[in-house]
Amino acid sequence: MSITDISNTSTSAQRARILASLQAGPLTTVAARDELNVMHPAARIQELREAGYPIRTHQRPVVDAQGRTHKSVAVYYLSTAA
Repeated sequence: MSITDISNTSTSAQRARILASLQAGPLTTVAARDELNVMHPAARIQELREAGYPIRTHQRPVVDAQGRTHKSVAVYYLSTAA
């Protein structure tokens, strides 16, 4: 399975894309939907947490591709704290 194949909408493929993205840096809900083709990122994040990945969440304003500002968007990242 290629993690770059965004046409694969299986939950395992979506989790793999999110995990790969998080390993590279923070990921917003907007980016997960627009760039990774994950329509319900929070569910995939929860599944990854249940699998033991230390994923943290913050909220921040984000401007989407259409130039609209969303005041509180989830930003996910892998925690480095032990």
